[in-house]
Amino acid sequence: MQRTADPYRDTDVIDARAPRTNQAIVGTLSLIAVLTGWWPILGLLAGQLAIGLAFGRRYCLPCLLYFEVLQPRIGEGSIEDSRPPRFANQVGALFLGSATLAYLFGLSVVGAVLGLIVAALALLAATTGLCVGCEMYRMAARLRGIRARRIDSVDLAELGAGRFAGDIVVQFTHPLCTDCHTLEEELRARGRTIVTVDVSRRPELARKYGVALVPTAVAVAPSGAVIERLA
Repeated sequence: MQRTADPYRDTDVIDARAPRTNQAIVGTLSLIAVLTGWWPILGLLAGQLAIGLAFGRRYCLPCLLYFEVLQPRIGEGSIEDSRPPRFANQVGALFLGSATLAYLFGLSVVGAVLGLIVAALALLAATTGLCVGCEMYRMAARLRGIRARRIDSVDLAELGAGRFAGDIVVQFTHPLCTDCHTLEEELRARGRTIVTVDVSRRPELARKYGVALVPTAVAVAPSGAVIERLA
């Protein structure tokens, strides 16, 4: 199987199916833990998430299941930014750890509620693709980055785009971002002139323009003024 992104080296992106596999396992085991009263399972899940976050995907058992067993058989899915699912895992580890502590201190109702919240949200993400933790990250990223530093103008010279006479589209992208490639193809099909900024190679420009997520694309006049936000 030819991989677009190496799962253990290209950690800034991830196959979109991998988080859903992890969510299915976490959600199912959390539900079993609460329904059966085997609450130590919640602590094991919290520990596994924390280990994977701290030491990488090679130490994440659901990740190994997907990348070593499932992906070679079903193929690679769409590639996405890994930061939102990583944040969702951090939230999950926090809730599962809190649930475990609640059970330890005799607050079984609190522990059960926290465990059921994790189970419900994880299974929702696994079955529908709606990851609440990921959406929390995206909203926070917009508040922290794009909205707080709205792109009103672009220095075309530093992008090497000063040679264009008419309006152009400046798209902040990543070479392993599936949505970025799709957007670029759509814009080129409409006859738009595209200047791409690879945030992996030009992180200083991502910071300068407050780009927290890719793809981000804006239409820019020859003067450098942003006339339309496209993505």
